[in-house]
This record gives sequence, structure tokens and C-alpha cells, in this order.
Amino acid sequence: MARDASAAPGATAITTAPAGISDDVAAKAAAARRRRKGRSRRHAVWAYICLAIGAVVVLFPIYVLVVDSLLSPAQLAANPPKFLPTSPQWSNYSLVFSRYGMGGYIKNSFIQTGIIVSVQLVTSVLAAYAFVFLRFPLRRTLFLLTLATVMIPFEITVTANYSTITTLGWEGNFLGLTVPFLATGFGIFLMRQAFLQIPRELREAAVIDGYGPMQFLWRVAIPLTRPVIAALAVFSFLGAWNQYLWPSLLSTIPTAPRTIQIGLSTIGGSSETVGIELAGAVVSLVPLIILLIFFRKNLIRSLTAGAVK
Repeated sequence: MARDASAAPGATAITTAPAGISDDVAAKAAAARRRRKGRSRRHAVWAYICLAIGAVVVLFPIYVLVVDSLLSPAQLAANPPKFLPTSPQWSNYSLVFSRYGMGGYIKNSFIQTGIIVSVQLVTSVLAAYAFVFLRFPLRRTLFLLTLATVMIPFEITVTANYSTITTLGWEGNFLGLTVPFLATGFGIFLMRQAFLQIPRELREAAVIDGYGPMQFLWRVAIPLTRPVIAALAVFSFLGAWNQYLWPSLLSTIPTAPRTIQIGLSTIGGSSETVGIELAGAVVSLVPLIILLIFFRKNLIRSLTAGAVK
């Protein structure tokens, strides 16, 4: 409907679009929304398909490891290989502990890993805090030197470390296993990057409120970077638990504690013990899987920190 302004003095012109045109525009908008929704659904389906394929590729070797640990020597030698145990050999797992004493190796690994993880967290947090919030001479140079240690393979320094440990007489106890790994350049770098995300204004406000350096660290900095600290703990645990070269060097000393990786190397030597060896590998894998399940959210948060502004 349209009314001409000249029809009445002082009247306001009112125009209304035809009903057919407005309905056509609404229909086109609805069709466009449906197309966008259909495209987003197809993209989501393809994304889930790719994730499912990736999960199968990653988990398939673990599945094969678990299945083979339950097979008898004859079934392991069968061709084609079996992907489903028909008569599981659960005795392989009991023999790992009763015959080869895997319980003692696991205990030693937990002690070694616990010492390394806890001390690495302390040294990484304190050093990174100093590099970010404190002012001292040669701060940038010292950080570059610390970062350079990440680029040096452990195999290059293993001879010097072994000579130092034997000179100090620590080769026969947990000091020898843990001291070379109590500080890590990677951990310091990771925590420094996390502390750099804390706004400078927050530090200034803490100083105004009377917070000293240690108060700001424990009450502000550490709570804000908790996901990164948890991720560093996971990385440290994985590295310490899977160590083989250094414990194998010290295992030649009779009094040196032997970790689970050294215990696995003592199993085997014949085709009859392959299933037991695989069962031991599964046992050594269980703590890592439990750790990743409990800390998966912290890992994701630490990896995506700073990605969204």
C-alpha cells in the first residue's frame, strides 16, 4: 500500500514493499542458511572421518602389541598373523613379575622419574621466573646459553657426565640416575614463554599490593600457568620413564638401581619368551597411558595457549 504525500497536507508518505518480494527474499535467505548448514555438516563429517583414520593409525600398533602379548609362541609364529587372541595367555603377565621381577624395576623407575620430574619443575619455574621478571646483568646472554643446551644431544655429554658421576661416587644409587637430568633447557624455555603471557600490569598491581617476588610467583604466576606446568610434568615424565642409554651405562655397576627399560632388556633370548617380553612392554606402557588420560586437558590447553586472542 502506498499513500501519496500530496493527498493530504502535512501527511507523511508511507510505502510498503509488495508481499511477494519480501517472501522471495526470506526464502532465498533461508535457502542460503540451509546451504551453509549443509556445507558445515559435510565438513564436520569429513573432519571426523580423518580423525577416526588418524586414531586407527596411531592406536593400531598398540592394539597389535596387546594382542601379541596374549599369544603363545606358536600363535606368534603363525602366518598370516592373528589379530584376535583365541586362547589368551594371561600367564605371560604373571611371569613378568614372578620370574623376571618386574615389580622391582617398576619401583625403581617410579623413584627415578619422581625425582627428575619434581626437581625439573622447580628448577624450570624458578629459572624462567628470573629470566622474565627479574633484572640482572647478562640476563639475555645466560638465557641464550641455556637455550643452546637444548640443541646439544645427550650422547655428546654422556662421557663427561659418566666421568663426573663416577668421580663423585654416585654411580651406585639414584643420584647417579637422576642428577644429570635435574635441570632442562626445554623446561626453562617453556615456562619462560608461559610467564611472558602474564600482563606486565598484573605484576605492577601485585607490587602495589605489597607482593614480593616469591609471593607473586606462588600466588599469581604459578596459578596462571598451571596448564603449562602440567604439560611440562608430562613431558618430563615421558622422557625420564623411557630413558635407556644412561640407565644401561650405570647398570654395569652391581649396586646401581635398574629401571624398567633395563628390566625389559633382560627378558628374551629365545622364541619361547617373546610373549612375556611383549607383556612386559605393555606393563611399562600402562603408566604413560594413565598419565596422558588424566592430563589430556592440560596438554590441550597448554598447546593452544596464545592461539586465540
